[in-house]
Amino acid sequence: MPSHRRIRSRGAHPRPLTLLVLTCSLLVTGALTGCSDDSGGSSASTATATVAPSARVSASFSGELPSAIASSAASKIASARASASAAVSSVAARASEFEASVSAEFERRSTAAKKALRGVEGQGNAMSEVTMSGLARAETGGVLAVLVRITNSTDSKASYAVRIDFEDAQHKVVETRYTGAEDLAPGKREQPIVFSHEPAEPRLTPRLAQAQRY
Repeated sequence: MPSHRRIRSRGAHPRPLTLLVLTCSLLVTGALTGCSDDSGGSSASTATATVAPSARVSASFSGELPSAIASSAASKIASARASASAAVSSVAARASEFEASVSAEFERRSTAAKKALRGVEGQGNAMSEVTMSGLARAETGGVLAVLVRITNSTDSKASYAVRIDFEDAQHKVVETRYTGAEDLAPGKREQPIVFSHEPAEPRLTPRLAQAQRY
């Protein structure tokens, strides 16, 4: 009978809608993919939306942030180098001006002191009236320099001649420089500066060798 054929047909061949629901259920359970219904819509969009946030998170580490950091670091390094270069130039300029301001007077004092110390034996008669201290190399452009303090402790006007030896680590005299003060009133002080003309290395140590009052 025709009715029996229709019943067997439904049992042996499920309708497309039933297959669609069954297939979608299996695929969703297995997390494989979406599927389409008869209307042409797709459930794949739902699965894509679920994965999208992970894709966006991955994109945030695509190299854009490190590139920005590298650019910023390069800028800071360049700025630091420029500042360091300017600082070195500034120190060198100050040292040059510093030495130039005293060089003429230094040469005059040096010539007079060297002449006055000729024939003087031993350390001289004014060692107690002369002291000295080193100047920071940052203030002299890396040049070794000492500030000499000459104080007239007598009750009459006097002139002074001073000899300074620059020694190496073995106490060998590498360089000798002269300075002094002329017509210094009683109780007055002068502070000439003595520069070494030797290279910064090896380092030398200044020593007060002679001081003569005349």
